[in-house]
Formats: sequence, structure tokens, C-alpha cells
Amino acid sequence: MSQQDSVFMRTLVVVMLALFVLLIVIIIAAKIVAGDRSASTEPVVVAKIEKQIQPVGQVELAGAAPAAAAGGKVDGAQIYQSTCFACHGTGAAGAPKAGDKAAWKARIAQGTATLYSHALKGFKGMPPKGGNGSLADDAVKAAVDHLVSQSK
Repeated sequence: MSQQDSVFMRTLVVVMLALFVLLIVIIIAAKIVAGDRSASTEPVVVAKIEKQIQPVGQVELAGAAPAAAAGGKVDGAQIYQSTCFACHGTGAAGAPKAGDKAAWKARIAQGTATLYSHALKGFKGMPPKGGNGSLADDAVKAAVDHLVSQSK
């Protein structure tokens, strides 16, 4: 190996080692700056996060409220299918699925007044009246009753 080749190889090795050390320093600095980003399950932290990620608006479908059945009685199953199923039928956005007894047990234990209030006013990721502001309160309550009856 010539003298020039030896110098080149030594220079190459030194540069490679310097880049490797620089990479390690950058990784360590990134970990220090980022800190511990693990998910917290503390109620105070969860409540703060939920407040920060609340939607800034809602979509209301004009005229989308199903008409009352003959006799003036609201059909909770029909309301559920037209408004609630999108989330509670699929589990979207963490919504408890209809018929999931384990997911609904604690919710049902809170009582119908609480369930009605959450459905009417919104709760966590769920918008008021399931996002359909044209629904009457009685229609929302009928849908809640239907959902609860499916989940007992």
C-alpha cells in the first residue's frame, strides 16, 4: 500500500468515527430534549388532554331528524340508526359499541339522567345530540334508551 493510500485510509477512518460519535451525541441530545413522552393515565392529565383536543365546531344536518312514528312516539332505534350508529355501531373515536355489555356496565350504573345529560350536552369526544342538533331532546333520550337496552 502506498503512502497516499495509508493517509487516505486513516483520514477516512477518522472521519467515519467522528460522524459516528456525532450521531450518538445527537441521539442522546434528542432523548434529553424530548423527555419522557409516555402516555399518562392520571385523570387530571387525561382531562386536560381531552379539553385541549375538543372539536372547535360541529356538523349539523338540517332536516336529518327522523320523523316520529305514527301516534307521535319517537322511534329510538331509528334515531340510533340515523345518528348514533356511525360511532356507537363501529366504536369510532373510542365510543362504546352497542351491545358491548362490559363497556356499558359502568355507564349504565351512572343512571339514565347522566346518560341523557351526556347525550344531550356532549361528553368527551361526543358532540351534543350526537352531532345532529336538529334532534329533539325526546328523540335523543329515546335513542339512549334504545342503546342502553341493547347493552344490558
